[in-house]
Amino acid sequence: MAKRNVLQLVHGFIEGGSERQLIQMAGLLHQSGHYNVYVGSLSAGGVLRGEVERLQIPIVDFPLTSFYDGNMVVQTRRFASFLKQNAIEIVHSHDFYSNVFGMSGSAVARVGGRIASKRETTGTRTGAQTTVERGAFRLARAIVANAEAVKAHLIAEGVPSSKIDVVYNGIDLQRFGTIGDTGEILRTLNLPSVVGRPVITMVANFEYEVKDHPMFLRAARRVLSEIPDAAFVIAGEGILKAQAQQVAHELEIEGSCFFIGRCATVPDLLAASNICVLSSQAEGFSNSILEYMAAARPVVATNVGGASEAIVEGHNGYLVSAGDDEAMAQKIISLIREPNHARNLGINGRRDVEEKFSCEARLSKTAALYERVLT
Repeated sequence: MAKRNVLQLVHGFIEGGSERQLIQMAGLLHQSGHYNVYVGSLSAGGVLRGEVERLQIPIVDFPLTSFYDGNMVVQTRRFASFLKQNAIEIVHSHDFYSNVFGMSGSAVARVGGRIASKRETTGTRTGAQTTVERGAFRLARAIVANAEAVKAHLIAEGVPSSKIDVVYNGIDLQRFGTIGDTGEILRTLNLPSVVGRPVITMVANFEYEVKDHPMFLRAARRVLSEIPDAAFVIAGEGILKAQAQQVAHELEIEGSCFFIGRCATVPDLLAASNICVLSSQAEGFSNSILEYMAAARPVVATNVGGASEAIVEGHNGYLVSAGDDEAMAQKIISLIREPNHARNLGINGRRDVEEKFSCEARLSKTAALYERVLT
């Protein structure tokens, strides 16, 4: 059987969930031996670009500054020409900007396999953006939702159910292996003062207010009133980071909160953590939650988006209502005080990821979708 020519398209290579999932999918398809894989980007830079280059997958840039200027026309023509010249059969876009650009450009080039993606429910798109993306979804032959909650959101917006496939995010379990010396890990992460303390970690970018770092910090203050030696580590970068640091200062907990920026060794950070948290007001299906579970850590997260499709109450973690910092604090305190129970929740979470959220499962479902769309 001849190899399929596939283009995976993303807005850029910043540190983010969509970008990580694109890189993983491009690598899985490439390594399967059944596809000639290309990666397209709408911007040239980004800290994750080197990861694609190490996979030895060709990268093609179609730099955009706006959907509403002459450059958009130029890049769309370049894109359509590239698709035709390389006989691309499938264009799979992975975020809002690449959905809009990729579906319109591949329709111009008459590519049969037009597949868009949706990874969020509410909280990140304006009304105008939602309208524009709905047009891209009409051009797509299929839409990948990464959770049943995202599928339900799409249906509520008028997308036909028959057009939507749920393919859960995949986790590379080999990245989350044997736990080394946690003290040494913390010192390597420049956190020597945290060694020996209960460590509560959140991995979430500071790009969007829906991540609700202030709620996590309010919960931290409540925990510290009961367990003064608790340490709260927040990994992530973005424009709202300084604002969150100011909140920690106002709550008078900055001495127990550690903003470590982008973490290139998330598995190590999680291995050195006791409890992992997500405080979002809205999500699609969180990569962070799956990483927490893969690291065998108990999870306390807000019950938004697809969180309940991964977290089973009292089995591998706990769910609280968005904004309820008191409930989140209570769950964190109980897990610190019951370490054996916390350990069991983590073990269950790791097992759940192995069974339901593996890379192999994601590749299998995606490959089946590609063939179905083309035939």
